[in-house]
Amino acid sequence: MIADPIADMLSCVRNALHARKERVDCPWSRIKEAIATVMKQEGYITELSTVQDGPRRMLRLQLKYDTSGRPALLGLQRESKPSLRKYVGAGEIPLVRNGLGVNIVSTSRGVLVDREARKQHVGGEILCSLW
Repeated sequence: MIADPIADMLSCVRNALHARKERVDCPWSRIKEAIATVMKQEGYITELSTVQDGPRRMLRLQLKYDTSGRPALLGLQRESKPSLRKYVGAGEIPLVRNGLGVNIVSTSRGVLVDREARKQHVGGEILCSLW
C-alpha cells in the first residue's frame, strides 16, 4: 500500500528524468491526472494519456527534453504531505525559485497553478513545486 500516491507519482517522474526515459507510467487517479494536466499546460511534459493495463488504468506521461538532452523539468518537490498539510490563502502563496518555478495548488476551483490561483483570489493546499 502506498501512503502518499502523489509523492509516488513525483518520484516516478523524477526517476524517469534521471534515467533519460522518454515516457513514464504510474497508477491513475483523478488528482494525479489533474496535476499532470497542469504540468502539460506549463510545458514540463509533452503528452498526457491514460492507458488500460489489464484491470488497472495507468497515467502515461511523455517527458520533455530540449535539443541538448536536458529535461524541461529540472526539479520537483512534494510540499504538502499526509503528515503535514500546507494550506495557504490567495495572498500567501509563495514563489518558487523567485518566480522561475510554479506551485501546484488544490483549490475549491480545482487544481491550479499558483499564478492562476492568485488571479482568481483562491487559496488551498500546496501540493507540489516544479522548476
